[in-house]
Amino acid sequence: MSHQDTASPHPADRLIVVGASTRALARSATAAGWAVYAADLFNDADLQTFVAHSVRVAAGEYPHALVAAAQSFPPAFPPAPWCYTGAVENHPALIDQLAAIRPLAGNAGAAVRAVRDPLRLGATARSAGLLVPETRATPAGLPHDGSWLVKPRASASGHGVHPWLSAAPPPHQKPLLWQHRVTGIPHAASFIMARGRARLLGLSRQLIGEPWCTGGAFAYGGSVTLSSAEASPGLAAAAGEIGGMLAAEFHLVGAVGVDLVVDPDGRPWIIEVNPRMTASMELHERATGISVAAAHLDACGVAGPTATGSRPTATDTRWAKAVVHTPVALTITTGLTADWAALAAEWTRVDGGQPALADIPTPGQTLAARAPVLTVFARGDAVDAALAALRHRARALAATWQHSVSQPSAVAAPLPPHARCTA
Repeated sequence: MSHQDTASPHPADRLIVVGASTRALARSATAAGWAVYAADLFNDADLQTFVAHSVRVAAGEYPHALVAAAQSFPPAFPPAPWCYTGAVENHPALIDQLAAIRPLAGNAGAAVRAVRDPLRLGATARSAGLLVPETRATPAGLPHDGSWLVKPRASASGHGVHPWLSAAPPPHQKPLLWQHRVTGIPHAASFIMARGRARLLGLSRQLIGEPWCTGGAFAYGGSVTLSSAEASPGLAAAAGEIGGMLAAEFHLVGAVGVDLVVDPDGRPWIIEVNPRMTASMELHERATGISVAAAHLDACGVAGPTATGSRPTATDTRWAKAVVHTPVALTITTGLTADWAALAAEWTRVDGGQPALADIPTPGQTLAARAPVLTVFARGDAVDAALAALRHRARALAATWQHSVSQPSAVAAPLPPHARCTA
C-alpha cells in the first residue's frame, strides 16, 4: 500500500525515513520543511496525510524490504538523505547496505554495533563511573528466581523480555542475553549528539507494563516528560555524564535515547542505548518547540529547509503519551475510526491544537491480540495531572472497541512477531 506524491518539492528538500514505525520522525521532519518519503510496517492513516509518499512493507519481508523501498523513492540524482527509526538499529548490516546507496543521516553500522553491544557498553560506562547492570551471554550458574531477566539481543519496546525462572531458554528467541534485574522506576534521557558532545533534550518517565495499556509486563506503554525538579537528583546529575560518555566514546551523532532505571536510592542504571530518535522525543518537541528532526539532521551535517518545529507549550506543561493495545484480535472499521476522530477533535482542542491521536490504523485490517492500536497524547501542569488525563483518554478509546472484545482468554496471547515498535 502506498500514498502517492501530492507535490513536487525541490530534490534538496526531500528526506527518506525508514523503520518499523516512521510517523513521529516523519511528522517532525515535515514540520521542519522536508518532503518526507516513508517506509514502515504500518503506513498508518495519519502518516499518509502529511508525507509526500509512503509505503507499507510486509511483516514477513521486514526489515530487508526497507532497502528496496528506499531505493524506489525519488530523486535518484542527487540522492536524498535518509534516516532510520526503531528498530533498525538491530540490523547494522542493513544500515551499511542502504548507506552505500543513499547518504545516511544517522549512526552508521560500526557505531551501532559498538553501542548496542551490552558487554562493551557496560565496560565503557563503568570505566566512566556510571552504573550498568551485569549482563551475560549465557545463563550458566544464574539463579532461577526472577532476579535476572532474559531478553533478545535484538530488542525493541520490551518485547520478548521475561524473568529468568527456568533453565531452558524460551523457544525461538535466540540470540539471547541475561541481565541482572534492577528494581526501580524506568526513565529515559534524550540527547542530540555531535562532534563528541551531547545536548540533553529532556528527561522522561517511561510507562512500562502499565495494565491500562494492556501491552505486557515489560512492554513499552508510553512516556511522560519530567522537569529537572521532578527527576531524582541522581538522574539529573548523571544525565550529562551519560550523554558525554556516549558521544565521546562511541562517536554517536544525532538523536540518541538512553533507557534507564532509577533505583530506590535514586541512582540511574543504564539499560540500553537507542542510537536514533526514540518514542519520548516527540513529547520534548511538543513541550519545547525544538524540532527533533531538524536538530538531528543538523548534527549529522545535513543542510535542509529552515526548521520551524512545533509550537511550544507553557514551560510548566508536562506531555504524556500512551500506546493503547487491544486484548484480543480487533478489526478496524470506519465506525471505529469515526469514533476516534470525534474524541480526537475534542482532545486536540483542549491541548491547544496538538494532535491527540497518532499511529491510526486504516479501516479493513485486523490487528492481532495484544497488538498496539494507536497512540494517545495528553498534557497537564504536573506529571500526575498529565498521567490522569492520559489514563482517562486511554479508557475512553478502549471503550470504543469493547463490543469487539469477546474472548477474555486472549489477553494472555503472545505478541505477534510484527508487533509495532514505537520506541
